[in-house]
Amino acid sequence: MKKIALDLKGSFVTHEELQNMKPQIMEAQKTLLNGSGISSDMIGWVDYMNNYDEVEYEEIKASASYIINNSDAIILLGIGGSYLGARASIEAIRGDFHNELCKPQVYYAGQNLSGAYLKNLLEVVKTKKVCIIVVSKSGTTLETALVFRIIRDMMDEKYKEQSKNRIFVVTDEKKGALKSLSELYGYKAFKIPDNIGGRYSVITPVGLLPMAAAGLDTDKFIEGLRDASNEYQTTDFENNICCLYAAARNILNKKGKEVEILVGYEPSIISIAEWWKQLFGESEGKNEQGIFPASLNFTTDLHSMGQFVQEGKKIIFETTIVTEQPKGDIVVPADSNDFDKLNYLSGRTFNDINDKAFEGTFMAHNEGKVPGIVIKVPEMNEFYLGKLFYFFMMTCAISGYTNNIDPFTQPGVENYKKNMFRLLGK
Repeated sequence: MKKIALDLKGSFVTHEELQNMKPQIMEAQKTLLNGSGISSDMIGWVDYMNNYDEVEYEEIKASASYIINNSDAIILLGIGGSYLGARASIEAIRGDFHNELCKPQVYYAGQNLSGAYLKNLLEVVKTKKVCIIVVSKSGTTLETALVFRIIRDMMDEKYKEQSKNRIFVVTDEKKGALKSLSELYGYKAFKIPDNIGGRYSVITPVGLLPMAAAGLDTDKFIEGLRDASNEYQTTDFENNICCLYAAARNILNKKGKEVEILVGYEPSIISIAEWWKQLFGESEGKNEQGIFPASLNFTTDLHSMGQFVQEGKKIIFETTIVTEQPKGDIVVPADSNDFDKLNYLSGRTFNDINDKAFEGTFMAHNEGKVPGIVIKVPEMNEFYLGKLFYFFMMTCAISGYTNNIDPFTQPGVENYKKNMFRLLGK
């Protein structure tokens, strides 16, 4: 079976630089794996796939089966790590236009405070059979809790006493508002492990329940996580792509590269980039340190941001996810008139042309002194998705410890909340 591959040839990072960085990276990895670092009580994700609650997992699959058989649509309520990983998984695996092509349809709420968005969502699901999944450790996160009030009223009005059978929650095992609500109204509840933070929680019921309810094969996802844990916990620096990626990022940062752009050439992985931005942004952005994580989708964004990447301020490096075997393809037909002068492409496939767009863009940006890192994923299925998530999480944790940053807390997130609550009169 092919592995996820890391290509640093266009990164402008030399072998000597990697070797100089090696001691720091390997010490950081050791700190992570032996649990001796700061916030080591939050590293449960490292081996979660080998010691998860198997009884609960079977209940997740049973609940997912119920949702699939009794709903036209799922509404997933959550914000940040409570929904980004699940959304990334569903969109990457089910693909573009998945709500038109797959059942049940999946909608998202509780990730913003827009009244217009919520009103439109309620209109969309008005005539559909609906189940909802609410993800919140405390149950009091403003966006999700407020929207849950509205959605809960809708469900009670629509299904009366049967609404409790269509509401599923993922929350703290022992305490919190959502836990109390689930006990009061009889909602089926699954637990968020105490030793895994939100942005690392996609591999727990936080991600597993929505993924399974959307028809994804979570057994293969867990298999990918196990394979990743075996491969990426090796202490062989030269053959551990997590360590190499962490080293390359830190070397480039020391050279003045302050922004990392995650690039994809498949629209279906846009939400993976959204999850990735939270992972690295919240983990590394502390003590006036960190690489700013951004994302672009090519070739679309080449027509809007390509100019800046090519010739703008040299603070950027690119990391490109290449899916080696995309799902589906179309051959370019010949046109007898050839008005667009594109007959030279007839007989070639769109995926082949997309590959050449990547290669040409990568060369151009390299010529423009933009370092490029390439992550090659054999195909975007549940197995490789599990490996990709684990690869990024392991890299992020190692990178944080390398820079003496706690990669598992996010104290700065609370500052905006204090001001918002004060303005709201709390």
